[in-house]
Amino acid sequence: MRKKKSAQKNMSRQYFGTDGIRGRSNRFPMTAEVALKVGMAAGLTFQNGNHRHRVVLGKDTRLSGYMIENALVSGFCAAGMDVFLLGPIPTPAVAMLVRSLRADIGVMISASHNPFEDNGIKLFGPDGYKLSDEIEARIESLLGKDIELALAEADMLGRAKRVDGVHDRYIEFAKRTLPRDMSLAGLRVVIDCANGAGYRVAPAALWELGAEVVPIHVEPNGLNINLDCGSTHPMSLARKVHEVRADIGIALDGDADRVVIVDENGTVIDGDQIMALIAQSWHQRERLAGGGIVATVMSNLGLERFLGERGLELHRTKVGDRYVVEHMRAHGLNVGGEQSGHVILSDFSTSGDGLVTALQVLACIKQENRPASEVCRKFEPVPQVLKNVRTSGGKPLESAPVKAAITDAQSKLGESGRLVIRPSGTEPLIRVMAEGDNPDLVHAVVNEIVGAISEARTAA
Repeated sequence: MRKKKSAQKNMSRQYFGTDGIRGRSNRFPMTAEVALKVGMAAGLTFQNGNHRHRVVLGKDTRLSGYMIENALVSGFCAAGMDVFLLGPIPTPAVAMLVRSLRADIGVMISASHNPFEDNGIKLFGPDGYKLSDEIEARIESLLGKDIELALAEADMLGRAKRVDGVHDRYIEFAKRTLPRDMSLAGLRVVIDCANGAGYRVAPAALWELGAEVVPIHVEPNGLNINLDCGSTHPMSLARKVHEVRADIGIALDGDADRVVIVDENGTVIDGDQIMALIAQSWHQRERLAGGGIVATVMSNLGLERFLGERGLELHRTKVGDRYVVEHMRAHGLNVGGEQSGHVILSDFSTSGDGLVTALQVLACIKQENRPASEVCRKFEPVPQVLKNVRTSGGKPLESAPVKAAITDAQSKLGESGRLVIRPSGTEPLIRVMAEGDNPDLVHAVVNEIVGAISEARTAA
């Protein structure tokens, strides 16, 4: 039994990362061949009962989405599943529609905030939640086998069809997360859709709620998704907010499951501040469940202190919104997320939803009738430094000099700071983060560790 589990673990590193399967388009594992087999394997895994099985399949606006979409459709049809094609649509909409349409599985083709050259496959179960490690391992165990023998007979092959009206369904879903009498009239809102999956639905939802909407980066061409725009590049949004004298700016990422806010002064409000705002608002209205929220090891120490001063607890998980959701479900909490802007509000959604999160922020601004700069900045962040070191294989974190640098940094930071070092689950990077009340010390320890990792990489 131990050998079997070990094999599954090794296989999961070959395909699945922290957020599905991701990689450079047309290179392993993001090839048409792998996508075809994933469709077959996932289709066979999620067939329970004698009814006609169905999958909902969405994508963002990457050029490679056409290739991956067609390969997945072939795989699912070969497994005997009917495919409902949603076209470009946010990831949270796929999570919602897999339940709304009573599908057996949901699939989103996206590499989230990554550049257009990358793509990915995210899988959702019939409950709208991302798959567990065990189910991903089960799917992977089929990828290396000759699964053709288990595929559907000729008269049981699946069909594929485009589904109309899915954008309207999602827009209405998002609007219903606000009170019925809530109007955004009087707010001038700039919305940056990152030339991605939210480029149609997000501006429409805001306009229907009464806001004056200034949309930017809503002209996807297959190559410009996340290009100097969106939640990872909010400076163009900040400039637009200043140019049109907007009350607030909203930046989504490529698949619209994360969001950052820009206030009327052009200051960026990250996921930690957004979670603090929502947690405080919901706690005051006795809506916050579980006496706290869930975040990852990367969230700022200032958030933890802010919550603690109000008698609320910050639960930390490893990086990945899937792990945040799992902890929320296990411990009965309804607010969680990541500093990057993945925010999960489980009263509404089973995954991060940039638009729904932004609507909650807008609701707070309307209710308090104060500027975004006053409403959205809830705590002074503890100085935090994050640097990425690109790797080319090997295990630099296991080298003696790197271990010594990490031990020395932990000793210097003491109890007034934190140190987090981890390999990225989506890119060939090692992320080094430190925070503490002494900014000079924080910079120094990060630079020492990054230098040690770089030297170990060069030696390898």
